[in-house]
Amino acid sequence: MTTYMFEKPLGMRDTLPQVYEAGQTLKTTLNAMIQQWGYPFVKTPALEYSETVGQASAIRDEQLFKFHDRQGRPVVLRPDMTSPIARMAASGLKTEPLPIRLGYQASVYRKQQYEGARPAEFEQTGVELIGDETPDADAEVMALMIQLLKASGLNRFKVAVGHAGFIEALFNHLLDNAQEANILRRYLYEKNDVGFQQHIRELSLSASTLDSLEQFLQSRMKPNDDTLQLIKALLPGDKGRQVFDHLSNVLAALKDYGVADDIDIDITLAGELDYYTGVVFAGYGGENGFVISNGGRYDGLLSKFNRPAPATGFGIRMDRLTEALDVPEKKTSSTCILFTKSKRSEALQYAERTRATCTHVVMQNISGIQDLDIFAKKFDYIVDFTDRREEEVNAPVNSSHA
Repeated sequence: MTTYMFEKPLGMRDTLPQVYEAGQTLKTTLNAMIQQWGYPFVKTPALEYSETVGQASAIRDEQLFKFHDRQGRPVVLRPDMTSPIARMAASGLKTEPLPIRLGYQASVYRKQQYEGARPAEFEQTGVELIGDETPDADAEVMALMIQLLKASGLNRFKVAVGHAGFIEALFNHLLDNAQEANILRRYLYEKNDVGFQQHIRELSLSASTLDSLEQFLQSRMKPNDDTLQLIKALLPGDKGRQVFDHLSNVLAALKDYGVADDIDIDITLAGELDYYTGVVFAGYGGENGFVISNGGRYDGLLSKFNRPAPATGFGIRMDRLTEALDVPEKKTSSTCILFTKSKRSEALQYAERTRATCTHVVMQNISGIQDLDIFAKKFDYIVDFTDRREEEVNAPVNSSHA
C-alpha cells in the first residue's frame, strides 16, 4: 500500500510560522495602501463554474483544477482573480456606475506538470479598475503597483511596460501566417531571444521584414524615448500612431506620479494571458529577477459577461515578493507562564494583563512538558506559577517567580 503521510499533492506547499507571520505583516501593509487609493476589497468564491470563469480566464485548460458539483455541473478552482471580478462587476455590481475600483487578496490555483519552483496554489494581491479607457487609468494602476512594491521594502526592481495590441498589429503587418505569429509570441513570453532569431531566419521573409523583426527584438536595449519613436517606424499608419500616443500619455502621467524612473518601455513584452488588449506591464525584482507582479489592459473580457467595458489591473505574487525581500526571521518577544492546577486562576489573570500589552503569552501546565530545559529555551521570559512540591520538576533556565 502506498502511503502519503509526509507527501503533499504536486505544487502544494506548507507555510511555516515565521514565513506566515512575515506574509501577514506584508499583506497588512499592502492592503492598507490599496484602500487608501480608493479600492475597496472584495472576495469571490474559490469554486466557479467552468463554463463562465473557467472559459473566460485565459488560463490554459490543462492547468485548471476541474470537478463536478452535486448537480453534475463542471466547476473549477479559480485560476485567477480577474475573471471572477469581471463576473462580479457584471452581476452583483451591475448597477454600480462606472468606473469601478476593486481590490483583492486571495489564493488562486493552477495545475503543474512538475514541481520545480511552480506552486499550484499561490496568493495574489491586486486591483482592478473597470470602466476607464484613458491612459490615466493605466498609469494609476501602474503607479499603485510601484508604490506597493516600494512600501513592501523591495529596494531593487524594474517595471517593463509594453503593448499587447502593438505586438498583434505588428505581426499581422509583417507576417502572413498566424501560427508563426503565435510561435514568435511564445518566444517573447519565454524571453528566448535566440529561439526568436533562429525562427525568423528559417522563415521565407523579405530582407526588410527580417530587419524590422530584428529591430523589434533589439528595441528593449534602447532608451524609452527611442523605443517610443521606433513604434511609429515599425508600424506606420493609424495603429502605430495610436499606440505611440497612448504609451506617451501613460509615461507622462507616470512622471507626474514620480515613478517614471522605475519604468522601462519594452515593446517586446508579451504576457502569458491572451485577454490583454492594450498596455501590459510586469515588475521584476529580487536576485533572480523573477516576475513579481504583472498586469495590463483587458478591454474585451467583460463583454463575455454581457457588460462590455474597458478595464485594467494588476496582481502581485505574494510568494515571490516575500522571497525577493529575503525577510529575516522576525524575533517577537515571548513569555511563557508555567502553572500548576492550584495556581491556574492566578496565572490566567496574569496572562490577561500581559497580553493587554501586545506581548505574546503562552500558558503551559508544567505537567505537560517532557523536557523543561529544552522547552524553556523557546521563550524570552519564563514566569513561574507552579507549586514545585506538587510537580517535582527542575526549575527552567532564566525563570522568575511571579
